[in-house]
Amino acid sequence: MDNTFKSGFIAIIGRPNVGKSTFMNRVIGQKIAIMSDKPQTTRNKIQGVWTEDDAQIVFIDTPGIHKPKHKLGDFMVKVAEQSLNEVDAIMFMINAEEGYGRGDQFIIDRLEKVDKPVFLIINKIDKVHPDDLLPLIDQYRGMYDFEEIIPISALEGNNVSHLLEVFKAQLPEGPQYYPEDQITDHPERFIISEMIREKALHLTREEIPHSIAVVIDGIEHREQSATVYIQATIIIERPSQKGIIIGKQGKMLKEIGQRAREDIEALLGTKVFLDLWVKVQKDWRNRQLQLNEYGYRDDEY
Repeated sequence: MDNTFKSGFIAIIGRPNVGKSTFMNRVIGQKIAIMSDKPQTTRNKIQGVWTEDDAQIVFIDTPGIHKPKHKLGDFMVKVAEQSLNEVDAIMFMINAEEGYGRGDQFIIDRLEKVDKPVFLIINKIDKVHPDDLLPLIDQYRGMYDFEEIIPISALEGNNVSHLLEVFKAQLPEGPQYYPEDQITDHPERFIISEMIREKALHLTREEIPHSIAVVIDGIEHREQSATVYIQATIIIERPSQKGIIIGKQGKMLKEIGQRAREDIEALLGTKVFLDLWVKVQKDWRNRQLQLNEYGYRDDEY
């Protein structure tokens, strides 16, 4: 009987908005990565841990690699590129619906410098006709020597279990890095801040660009009322955005809080009281002090 345990780290890389976070949430079976139809939603490495009796895969969801436009963008690309040298394999995810884009060449150029097996994952196959997949596969096959090309739908779950088996076969023998019931290495306050940010992005749509950060000011477990009290501040860049986030008679802020609270209660398994505030911090994405303060620290990578 084979008692070997296999383990390792796999980076998920790709242009913004190809479905990396949706894949992570599908595999882990719980929401740890925020999902939004706006690009560049993920700003830090999020480690999702998938464990079975004989294997453990630690997934690193990197920020979408893109040409940076500001200091926050520089940070995001740096984090993504750093991840590639620290893993056992790389998932390069593309969106079947969008096909090849200039950003893909930007990523392939970087993959040329990495000595790790790279799997091309064609996501969102539920959105295209099967006949359209073959030309896409041929196109990418000619651009890079991929270990394997695997079409999936992270949203519907198509072919995801096969993908996990392929990865499992790729991994070396190794220790179990995390307890089997642990799904991420991020502290709960980080995931809570991400859940609030997701709701703010989702509800404000095009009105608020990617200039939202969320800072958790305090978390207090009150045993008497079996409630967790959370105070958080939504940071935006311009005074005009403050009005949009708060909404008429505070309606928008209330809606953001209500939806985030439902996710946080599911995460913590307890009743939550969420107190949200809004603060303007002009041009914070270009200020290193603010980037450090809001959790985007250069020295951690």
